[in-house]
Amino acid sequence: AVSLPFAVGQCGNQVGCRFWDLALREHAAVNKKGVYDEALSSFFRNVDTRSGGNGPDIYKGKICSLKARALLIDMEEGVVNEILQGPLRDVFDSKQLITDVSGSGNNWAVGHKIYGCQYRENIVEKLRKMAEHCDCLQCFFIIHSMGGGTGSGLGTFVLNLLEEEFPEVYRFVTSVYPSGEDDVITSPYNSVLAMKELNEHADCVLPIENESLFEIVNKINQMINSGKLGSTVKQSLVTSSAGSAKTLQEKPFDAMNNIVANLLLNLTSSARFEGSLNMDLNEISMNLVPFPRLHYLVSSLTPLYTLADVNVPSRRLDQMFSDAFSRDHQLIQADPKHSLYLACALLVRGNVQVSDLRRNIERLKPSLHFVSWNQEGWKTGLCSVPPVGHSHSLLALANNTCVKPTFIELKDRFMKLYKKKAHLHHYLQIDGMEQSCFSEAVSSLSDLIEEYNELDATKGGPRIDPSRLKIAV
Repeated sequence: AVSLPFAVGQCGNQVGCRFWDLALREHAAVNKKGVYDEALSSFFRNVDTRSGGNGPDIYKGKICSLKARALLIDMEEGVVNEILQGPLRDVFDSKQLITDVSGSGNNWAVGHKIYGCQYRENIVEKLRKMAEHCDCLQCFFIIHSMGGGTGSGLGTFVLNLLEEEFPEVYRFVTSVYPSGEDDVITSPYNSVLAMKELNEHADCVLPIENESLFEIVNKINQMINSGKLGSTVKQSLVTSSAGSAKTLQEKPFDAMNNIVANLLLNLTSSARFEGSLNMDLNEISMNLVPFPRLHYLVSSLTPLYTLADVNVPSRRLDQMFSDAFSRDHQLIQADPKHSLYLACALLVRGNVQVSDLRRNIERLKPSLHFVSWNQEGWKTGLCSVPPVGHSHSLLALANNTCVKPTFIELKDRFMKLYKKKAHLHHYLQIDGMEQSCFSEAVSSLSDLIEEYNELDATKGGPRIDPSRLKIAV
């Protein structure tokens, strides 16, 4: 099964760069003989470069030249050029890139309406070519941020395109939400306009907050400085196709982006490696999303580690499960323990038994509130290959009403600007952008919040069976 990632905008491509780096490292650690196997084929093609780069894929045998199955899109060239000049340059070629020079000026309408129309055919053509190389296309991934112009505008345009071109393929979106102190003044507009598209066109969204990533990185740095995490801190290594290791310089956002990349590696580990309980991405959507619009999943990760391969002392297994349900490990500022669960998935990597999973679920269950009609709403996956340098790890995905405060806060920030009509003219001068786009977007967000409110109202109440059809006799 193959997943095709789309990195859109500056943030999306920076996260994507960390993801490809870590994915290569993960496969190199397991695949000592350099053989192109099924695990590698889920994210990489093995291309015979002797025929000018357009050669056929080589399915079995030695790795010739690995090419990532991905499309990198940004309306500025900076980040994509950095990737092309860095250690990952051999993994991408020009056929996988779509760039412009002027950027979207932090304006959703420029990304969605102008660049969307301009690049539509180019994106569709590249998308179809990529899909042709996939035996079994399972899902699309979009990695983008909500606050800027390209990630939010063009990112959601690409999401709509994917639905039009491949309606039967699942669409997973990893969305980085801006913090309240965001330096982009129009980020609430961009985020709310993008939310409407996510509500309507995504199958699953993993919201991630910059603020949470920042706090997690600070916590890890404090632990390193206090000596709690052992002394060996190695920089991340990327192995190029020639086999030589090149050390990367750490950039300010690398540590934060690395956490998101680790989330994606854990999410896709079952599709790539063997395990006693494999869980593919479609199953997550099918089991965790009972209502189509309520498809926002809160993720938590343990152990938490960043770019540096700190030799984290192995957490006791039971402690790891407890961590996954604590606020400190959530990738958004939320507390699912005190809100209502619709369903929960646990993706475990490493030498963990099904009995360990069951025991921990039974232990944690009494402290968690599940909706009355889905008390057994657990989905579990076991992958036998742990992350590099760890004995085991756990990714928890919760469909939980605790995402509601994030959306309420976003709506409040939007309304503060919108009531004053601040900066609206920048959007309304774009062809096809009406003021109704704003009112529709905020009402779509209000409806979503209301759906969470209705669910929250049932928490702790008596079990109410849904009303059945009355049959006239």
